[in-house]
Amino acid sequence: MFYTVDQIAQLVEKKKDLLKSFGEYIDAEEKNVETMKSVYLYLLLSNSDPVDPEKILRDPVAAYKLLRQQRNEFINILKHIKHSFYQCNEYQYELEFIEIPKPEDLDGAASGLIRLQEIYKLYPEDITNEMSLSADEAYHVGEVAYNENKFQHAFLWFGYSLITLTEYSTITEEELLRSLISSAYYFGNLHLAIYFNKQLLNLDPTNDEVRAQLNRLIRSQRTSNPDIFILSTESSDYETLCRGEIDEMTIKRQSALSCRYSTGGGNPRLMYAPVKEEVEWDDPQIIRYHDIISDREIEFLKNISRPQLSRSQTGHGKGIVSNIRVSQSVFLKEDENVARISKRIADITGLRTDTSAESLHVQNYGIGGRYEPHYDTGDYENGRIATFLIYMSDVEIGGATVFPKVGVALNPIKGSAVFWYNLHKNGNVDLYTLHAGCPVFRGNKWVANKWIRMFGQEFRRPCSLSYSD
Repeated sequence: MFYTVDQIAQLVEKKKDLLKSFGEYIDAEEKNVETMKSVYLYLLLSNSDPVDPEKILRDPVAAYKLLRQQRNEFINILKHIKHSFYQCNEYQYELEFIEIPKPEDLDGAASGLIRLQEIYKLYPEDITNEMSLSADEAYHVGEVAYNENKFQHAFLWFGYSLITLTEYSTITEEELLRSLISSAYYFGNLHLAIYFNKQLLNLDPTNDEVRAQLNRLIRSQRTSNPDIFILSTESSDYETLCRGEIDEMTIKRQSALSCRYSTGGGNPRLMYAPVKEEVEWDDPQIIRYHDIISDREIEFLKNISRPQLSRSQTGHGKGIVSNIRVSQSVFLKEDENVARISKRIADITGLRTDTSAESLHVQNYGIGGRYEPHYDTGDYENGRIATFLIYMSDVEIGGATVFPKVGVALNPIKGSAVFWYNLHKNGNVDLYTLHAGCPVFRGNKWVANKWIRMFGQEFRRPCSLSYSD
């Protein structure tokens, strides 16, 4: 569920439906009526759900907090009504199909926050600038980082949790100090591990186990790494582009590229309504088409996709689920509305999309959602000759499509699409088309892909025997 912000937003409505059914059940129940009503009224009156959840959930921290809140409140409701529901067939069907966020959803959401920190070089205070986390929430993020062997981020989150600790927190100061000791030690900062061990001993000077651990740390010959408070500046080209750090020479080269109105090579359907074509890069040629899909069409695609979304896979149809790709997606059936969009793509690109392309593929990215550097080529015999990527939403921060080998970053612009060839005319892979989807830091990213296959394009894009073509 955490792989798409949209499903987290839908939990708000699902909870409201559940509360409504709960109210109806209480009215029909005579036994324990007062107890049941008090639970219902408490949850209803304390309901602080956002009026527009999708807008609020553009903040990944808000999405994480709401996911935890929804899980706790769902469980609280079911704890009081499950027994009675199973005695009442009228409500049993509804109970069985309630989707409650699972612990792995919370872990995945926390992992998404950590991923954002890694790519965008953020401290806990940076990522919680507009929406703070409680000590318990921050501790959970730290636990996930620790289990992923990201000891520096774990230490920083445990420290954030210690600062925000209150008398109402479930986590204790002792547990936090133990976590700080362990994460500092495994990161390599022996000095801080000793310091927090002394703080732990101060809580209970009679604890022989803590005293013995302190002595072991003091005698340890472990090399100390003092930079636990300083995030590493080392980055791959992919990460650098995601942060918007583009080389000056690349910017200068892009500024020399052109825009034009295009008829798709003289397509009759575009003669009186040419498309807005912008060359984003010349080699490989990456073209952006502006205003090629309407808001109404976008909402249609979103609405038919939502019930069908499932965890995105890698391996080009091999069914491989991997953290390389964090999103939910669906291949849509070609009804007349989807076919109209596919036909428009064919008109713009001059390539066949009827029998020589895959179905339109809609994706929604969740907390920290991204797709690491990859090629779109697919299988060797009938590879994906070209990619047509439609942006169905704007993204406030992050979510760019980047090409690390050429240094280009393309930001999502709602209603626009970018197009490039994955294969040279001779059928070889264009190695410069390595690309990636950057993590969404703020916003809700929706895209639709049209992958166009090689077979059937022989007369649209003739083959070449030249190695350089």
